[in-house]
Amino acid sequence: MLEANREKKIKIHTLAEVDQVTGFIGNFDVRVKKFPRYIDDNKCNGCGLCAKVCPVVIPNPFDENLSARKVADRSFVQAVPPTFDIAVDSCIHCYECVAACDQFAVDFSQKEQYIDFKVGSIIIATGWDLYKIKKYGYGIFDNVIDQLELERILAPNGPTLGHIVRPSDHKTPKRIVMIQCVGSRGEENAHCSQVCCLLAAKNAKLIKSEIPDAEIIVSYIDMRCAGKDYEEYYKRSREAGIIFVGGKVGNVKEDPVTKNIIVTMEDKNSGEILEVIADLVVLSSATMASDGTNQIAKVMKLEQSPEGFLKEFHSRLNPISTKVPGVFLAGSCQGQKSIGSSVSQAKGAASAVSVLVNNEKYKIELFRAVVEKTDACSKCYRCIEACPYGAISIDEKGKIDVSVISCKGCGTCSNVCRSQTIQLRYFRDTQYDDYIDALFEETPAK
Repeated sequence: MLEANREKKIKIHTLAEVDQVTGFIGNFDVRVKKFPRYIDDNKCNGCGLCAKVCPVVIPNPFDENLSARKVADRSFVQAVPPTFDIAVDSCIHCYECVAACDQFAVDFSQKEQYIDFKVGSIIIATGWDLYKIKKYGYGIFDNVIDQLELERILAPNGPTLGHIVRPSDHKTPKRIVMIQCVGSRGEENAHCSQVCCLLAAKNAKLIKSEIPDAEIIVSYIDMRCAGKDYEEYYKRSREAGIIFVGGKVGNVKEDPVTKNIIVTMEDKNSGEILEVIADLVVLSSATMASDGTNQIAKVMKLEQSPEGFLKEFHSRLNPISTKVPGVFLAGSCQGQKSIGSSVSQAKGAASAVSVLVNNEKYKIELFRAVVEKTDACSKCYRCIEACPYGAISIDEKGKIDVSVISCKGCGTCSNVCRSQTIQLRYFRDTQYDDYIDALFEETPAK
């Protein structure tokens, strides 16, 4: 991010979201809604005087709410831009920051702004969200956390500077239980998140490196470590003393005095029911389509899978392109991926965009809807409601008009049209009638 911010050809809009996208390949009109930071980026020098005098402390979302920040503060050390912002929803409007800022950068009069610009192609990389499930005591018991929270605890710039502690009393945990497939591969989410098995093994090894005598138990359905050197890494984790127990966790309770977590699990190898008293429980929760993915799908009218991920042109032959020419996918917005797969797809999307940018023309096949028999149109406009691409509109005379660029030739409009006003070029009903007649035409006897 820091390198991208230094590149003059890259324009980064932070605290912003895409509000509207219209147009077509080579000529997209994008509108971005930019939310107020309440601190002028051009004036702020990052001195931090506003944070020193701010009296209000709130949870820090960057650290998964495991640490605190001031209402007037910087999101994190390497934030882009390297300026401060004000969480105005929690602000008490004491205006101490205004008085303290010698750059006159604090500006509570800032409003939402809309920025319009044109682009030739679009890459969507909205990532994934973690499934915040109210299960196994998460959100109820202090010492039940998820893998993202553990990542922040393990991070050198995290809330505990990389030292492993329990959230309840900040003591070093000696026995840790990791529960796999929480919220995935079941009724909540049928899919596998792909990254959880190796993530648990990696974090368990990091914990072992700091607390060599720690007992780490991983409860799993089955370990899915497919990939180059992944299985070998899993084997090294077992050799490091990490205990992997095949089976599901049945119940989780908390000791109200010690805040320890009592975990009841099965061992499918021995058939026994185990009861483990853990200092800390870590949930490997399911990854889901992010809120940003759902939002951009509505804005751009893109198709989504039942799980909410964006649909690609072809899941095997073309997982980068969408059915909208000029719009490409990168990373977990298309489905669950490891970091390596996300990087590969991002490079593929960048390469596809470069091909479009360097060519002056883009060729399309005219498998498109066409308006015929305009006098027969009943003006029910069911075709407009049915079109998933917003390609059909009404002209000034009240007649149906189809955008050749936006139309993808899916034939939905033709199926709902009761008067056969809209037909699919090369697949007209009359063409099928003639084809069927030819099949059953009587052959003259010789």
